[in-house]
Amino acid sequence: MAVAMKQAHKILLGLVALVGITAVTSCSDPNGIFDQNTPIVNHNWAYVNNITYNVKIDDPSIAYNLYFNLRVTGDYKYSNLFVLLHTTGPNQKPAVVRYELKLANLQGEWLGSGSGNLYSYQIPFEGKYHFPAKGVYRFEIEQNMRDNPLHEVSDVGLRVEKAQ
Repeated sequence: MAVAMKQAHKILLGLVALVGITAVTSCSDPNGIFDQNTPIVNHNWAYVNNITYNVKIDDPSIAYNLYFNLRVTGDYKYSNLFVLLHTTGPNQKPAVVRYELKLANLQGEWLGSGSGNLYSYQIPFEGKYHFPAKGVYRFEIEQNMRDNPLHEVSDVGLRVEKAQ
């Protein structure tokens, strides 16, 4: 009887593992090329703490959508956040563009999705963008607000996906 219980237990564990692996692999995003967030230590984003990502582009013939990922606490005191995006790529001169990320409406209501005291945003900044060449592109995100450090910023990230 003990042998039968051990075999049943092994079969059950195998089924649980199979279901878990299937769930993880079936949830992958087929259009996602890169999606990563970096936690901000103590929720204090200083000027010198730029967030850097290297993104490999294999097919420059297709269009991509690019997004800023951001999470702030409910105690963040502004309705927006300015960032500088420094980009470089293969045979490309470095470029810097300033973006304003809108976080709240005129009534002060957060525009992001909330969970507890944390608000998440995925803000598009380039739609149907064509990278000029195949290779690795470097994206460096710098906070560009008056406060240094900027308080109540939890995470900053980047998403690159194939455009539909």
